[in-house]
Amino acid sequence: MTGLLIVIGIIVVIVIIIVIVVIATYNGLVRTNVRVDEAWSDITVQLKRRADLIPNLVESVKGYAAHESGVFEAVTAARAATVNASTPAQASAAEGPMQGALKSLFAVSEAYPQLQASQNFLQLQGELVDTEDKIQASRRFYNGGVRELNTKIKVFPTNIFARRLGFTARDFFEVADPTTIADAPRVQF
Repeated sequence: MTGLLIVIGIIVVIVIIIVIVVIATYNGLVRTNVRVDEAWSDITVQLKRRADLIPNLVESVKGYAAHESGVFEAVTAARAATVNASTPAQASAAEGPMQGALKSLFAVSEAYPQLQASQNFLQLQGELVDTEDKIQASRRFYNGGVRELNTKIKVFPTNIFARRLGFTARDFFEVADPTTIADAPRVQF
């Protein structure tokens, strides 16, 4: 009889340990998943902030270079693609054209010394530089969270439970063509 109680006790302890491991694994995955969601939210806030700055910047340049309509159309299209992006993959695809359009816009602005001296334009440029820095920092934070989540999902013993608990690997926020962001939009004061 005592042998049976010992076996039952061992089985109960093993079941309790398994339950604790599953709970700890699930909670760890949930915490990491929430951090990734929060980081993505930070990126979308900064992308929205940049998108909100762009019309003012375009209007400032338009006042001096109205004949550069191709540049303005490219910036407007790139802004629309960024605003409509709802996933990291879509945002990544939109980021290259956005950077190219901003470079073109700043190249046009360099040809107009009066524009370069405009306080409004200089303030918009400064805000855009600040926003670009925040996007970069948010992207690093997001990609770090994605790396952590994806690693947890793939390593043992978490990999046993992750898919069954509904957790899947997330996409990094990477630019499809890294050459488009190799140099940030050049801003001169």
